[in-house]
Amino acid sequence: MEKKLKVHEKFLYEIWREQNFSKKLSTFDGVSIEVIDAGTENRELGGPDFKNARVKIGNITYQGDVEIDSFYSDWKAHGHHLNKRYNKVILHTVISNNSQQHCVYTPEGRKVQSISILSFLNKDLQSSLQNAIVNERRSRINKMACSEISELLKSEEKLEFLFDLGKQRFKKKSEKMLERLKEIIYLKELNLKEPIVRYDLDEKFYNKEFTINDFNDKNVWYQLIYEAVFEALGYSKNKDIMLKLAKAANIDFISKFKKKENFLLWMESILFNIAGLLPDSIKMADEEIAAYARSLWEIWTEVKPKYDGKKFHQTHWQFFKIRPQNFPTVRIAGGIRLINKFINEDLLAKIIERIETSDSFKKLANDLRSLFIIKGNGFWRKHYVFDQPARGDILYFIGLSRADEIIVNVILPVFYIYMEIFNREDLKRKIVKLYLNYYQKSENNLVDEVADSLQIKEAANRSVLYQGMIELFRSYCSRNRCTDCLIGKSVF
Repeated sequence: MEKKLKVHEKFLYEIWREQNFSKKLSTFDGVSIEVIDAGTENRELGGPDFKNARVKIGNITYQGDVEIDSFYSDWKAHGHHLNKRYNKVILHTVISNNSQQHCVYTPEGRKVQSISILSFLNKDLQSSLQNAIVNERRSRINKMACSEISELLKSEEKLEFLFDLGKQRFKKKSEKMLERLKEIIYLKELNLKEPIVRYDLDEKFYNKEFTINDFNDKNVWYQLIYEAVFEALGYSKNKDIMLKLAKAANIDFISKFKKKENFLLWMESILFNIAGLLPDSIKMADEEIAAYARSLWEIWTEVKPKYDGKKFHQTHWQFFKIRPQNFPTVRIAGGIRLINKFINEDLLAKIIERIETSDSFKKLANDLRSLFIIKGNGFWRKHYVFDQPARGDILYFIGLSRADEIIVNVILPVFYIYMEIFNREDLKRKIVKLYLNYYQKSENNLVDEVADSLQIKEAANRSVLYQGMIELFRSYCSRNRCTDCLIGKSVF
């Protein structure tokens, strides 16, 4: 099978085959290199790019293989240092040495000269290649070392491994949720306010024997879900500050005002003021926007004397390079409406009722989705930020994709530990089976890249495999743990 190549790599192969250089090759140290025979292009699956080449470096002539990469770092990024097929490489040729290293090492530990050919090309070729490199780097997201040879392992074996990793990831999430729940209970008992760093928790916490009565307070469950939901709504750029906001404007404080008329407006006032995102209404030209901002300020004058926690500033929030519908202002508005459903509509009981009564996993999944999809309404239906209206209506604050992320990453792990704590083994097993049979509509660049690299795109929507791919990349690929990975062990 012909190896899948990027356009600029084909260009490099052509240059190497024709030896299209403007001056004689040499190493980084100035040692001359003479290519006696460029070798034969390898069109099989995996392995070095040119086989049976002859290259004279200084006074020594070598016979073996030549590997051509875009960047020096690709040697490790593509797993060549682990793949025995690269033991016969005699020269590593790159277009750009992004690590300032002069050699690479084969799997058996032999040192191989690495050279950059950019300075040996004429200017027109240099310009073309530099543009190709920039474009390739922009499009490259999460490159897996085994991406070019993963076909060596059967799809069934890959899926079985990802299935196990997906179950492991669910277990890790559940354990993390339980640990945080215990912290919330303990901090509440001591009347301590967030933020508190983890290692400030004293020996009494770690020695405390929690009983079932410690978990009877609904607000501790609401707080756990509140934190996890806000973190999820923050995406990668705002998840930390969203989590801090949920800890600062906590459930116990917000609940003090739940009997107020138009409680949603009160929640918006509290969270936007504590977040530091509410601008001065006096400076606003648009009367509708100014009126909304004034209402939030007026509510805050009543709330402020009762709040002694941390406040944030607009500079803590990221808006740059984020799609407007994902702005933190919109996400906070959506999160407020979801948390309101827990506080005032007893969403906790509704979720339990759905889990208890649903007679099919498909129906249960759809029932849960209906609870977590939040339609756009109020001021934020027509605004991305405070000081100007949106071009069109925001139909959903939390759509299907984000609802699925919240259900899989927050709700199922939380209710798994809920059923475990309250000895509902039947419902605990049901939650696990739902997770294993859940198909989410989420989009994730990392998952797409892993699925594409492993050539199992059709499996990516099944949640346990979706989560398994994330676990694979974060626990193995990104840490260069290829030899600890079942896939890596098999293909290298």
